[in-house]
Amino acid sequence: MDGLIPQHIGFVVDGNRRWAKEHGLPTYEGHLAGYNSLKDVLIESLNRGVKYASAYVFSTENWKRTAEEVNNLMGLLLRVLESDVPIFVENRIRLRVIGTREGLPKAVIKAIDRAEATTADLDGGVLLLCLNYGGHLEIADACKKIIESGVAADEVTPELIAKNLYAPEVPPCDLIVRTSGEQRLSNFMLWRAAYSELMFIDKNWPDMTKDDVGVIIEEYQRRNRRFGG
Repeated sequence: MDGLIPQHIGFVVDGNRRWAKEHGLPTYEGHLAGYNSLKDVLIESLNRGVKYASAYVFSTENWKRTAEEVNNLMGLLLRVLESDVPIFVENRIRLRVIGTREGLPKAVIKAIDRAEATTADLDGGVLLLCLNYGGHLEIADACKKIIESGVAADEVTPELIAKNLYAPEVPPCDLIVRTSGEQRLSNFMLWRAAYSELMFIDKNWPDMTKDDVGVIIEEYQRRNRRFGG
């Protein structure tokens, strides 16, 4: 594929429940279908030369859902963090999980640590799971770290805040893609979204396939990014 490949694509994986309802299936079946699409789309993105692919898999607001749905989501996330690690190793993909660990089950925290350690030295791209994540909280946590380090107020800069975000080595999003036809960020990557290109797709997330990745990158290559200039 000719043209510039985005360095970082962020995916707001929306529409799992809507997909299940449209197909007359329980909510869990929508999340299961979304889980399958998640692996396909993110791995294909990295295989096409994208260096960072991030996915909004569980927000800090998602705890408001029913206990059954939250438990099912945690089970699927454990599958990604445990059963799917060999897939990441095979594709030389490093796995990072960003967000707060407060409130997460101990089994999930242990699985995060193991998966990150197992894939830490892989160089085929970085897959970021935004788990128990919120853009406002990320910025607030960065500010807390700066205050705790004793930095004077007049020394606080955007660059300093960026260095204190979750996984500060991860660059801003060149492109943010949201599925299901909704057109909002929903507290995703707020700091890294300052100059992101935005793409809204009418498909529900479980209907996304590897082929969509090529379409997304081609659309990005048609954009004229000016960064305020």
